[in-house]
Amino acid sequence: MRVIRLSSLTKSMKLRLTFYTILLLISCNVAGKEKPNFLLILLDDAGWTDLSCYGSRIQTPRMDQLAAEGMRFTDCHSAAPNCSPSRSGLLTGRTPARSGIYSYLPTNHVMHLRSEEVTLAELLKKVGYHTGHFGKWHLSRLQSYQPSPADQGFDYSFGTDNNAAPNHHNPVNFIRNGAPVGKQEGYSCQIVVSETASWLDLIAADQPSKPFFACVWFHEPHSPIASPPDLVKKYQDLYPDLSRKQATYHANIENVDRAVGRLLTHLKESGLAENTVVFLTSDNGPLNNFSRTGLRGQKSNLWEGGHRVPGIFRWPGNIQPGTESSIPISGVDYLPTVCEIAGIQPPGDRALDGASILPLLAEKPETFQRHQPLYWFFYRVNPSLAMRVGQWSLIAHSNDAQRPKTHPLVRDDMSQIKTNRPTAFQLFNLENDLRQQQNLASAQPEILKELREKLSRKHAEVIREGYYWNIPAEYGESNQRRIWTSE
Repeated sequence: MRVIRLSSLTKSMKLRLTFYTILLLISCNVAGKEKPNFLLILLDDAGWTDLSCYGSRIQTPRMDQLAAEGMRFTDCHSAAPNCSPSRSGLLTGRTPARSGIYSYLPTNHVMHLRSEEVTLAELLKKVGYHTGHFGKWHLSRLQSYQPSPADQGFDYSFGTDNNAAPNHHNPVNFIRNGAPVGKQEGYSCQIVVSETASWLDLIAADQPSKPFFACVWFHEPHSPIASPPDLVKKYQDLYPDLSRKQATYHANIENVDRAVGRLLTHLKESGLAENTVVFLTSDNGPLNNFSRTGLRGQKSNLWEGGHRVPGIFRWPGNIQPGTESSIPISGVDYLPTVCEIAGIQPPGDRALDGASILPLLAEKPETFQRHQPLYWFFYRVNPSLAMRVGQWSLIAHSNDAQRPKTHPLVRDDMSQIKTNRPTAFQLFNLENDLRQQQNLASAQPEILKELREKLSRKHAEVIREGYYWNIPAEYGESNQRRIWTSE
């Protein structure tokens, strides 16, 4: 038998050996226990500094405790700077434009997450998981010909097409497993958590040996906002400088924190917490300044403020409590990470854009490999393209730069998407310029050239694959205001 001495291995070979040893140890650990549960908690329009553990003065003790018990990512990003595309990226591991989700889904629009896409819920359901979706869906029009959560792998669903109506308090538009349920008493986040807890009790009584995958996608703090009066008063008293609107927003975040606390307590009291991988994040950046402290841009922008979000993982016994990571991660990484943890194969018949971050969760960043750069495309705005490689952020406009896009995906937009190409590049070093104020394109020509080529190749590949929606004539410019409502 040939003996290989460690001293004879190259550095890259040693790194690969360490990486596979870590995965083997984690796989053995998972194999020797019950399959882990997965809980994906998603806030809507929350900025990266809306939690006190990220520097906010909003009080979020339950989410802070989640971070204290797990790993907090300081460079976490949504898959898109806007709602529907971001959610698509989480469930498919694919940059949203590949799936044809180019923007948020307007009311009565043809765009939706197609049944041809393979979701994480479908993958987990095939290997014996209970799967449930709770809260905001916004990937298709419910009660229509478009695929519902049930068609995308979810056994159980309770939520809404888009936002809670008329606002977060006493919403009237919830649908349970395809059937409207009428007015619900209370605040949306609390209603969603109560339904989730009831479902967990139901599946525990029915088939307790089966693990679960639950998406808890809150409507908060997306407008129209409604918050408990006691919390609004609390922030008005604490911070007299706040406007009524700001105090209501602060209260809204804390109400979500209360709901998260209720859900985590239920997991603990049900004996599920120790074997549940929790990931808490937001679908995109915020619309207000104080929620994106230190960043340029906001929701729907390709600047950092549009897609940098909070990101917290907790997995007792596998993630060291109170740890942090500054390695960039994205929503498209969620599917490959869960697949790695669950011991299942991600789809092999299509391009995936994410990478498993299991080495990061194991505090082995030197073994983490991202085979393609993080990439964002949002055709409605300019700049409309962004790419991230290490500390470098490349920003680009599109060749159809000056066309205003006040409403998403009108009839003429598809041809422009399919001929879209990057131009007018800007280069930033986020290590010392997080606000993206100093364009280094002229000062770093070699880096600019390398990243321009990468972005151009990646973008061409994505838009070539992206689905072409045949939008009816009535969705044209002259009728768009009649057909579409606000996101």
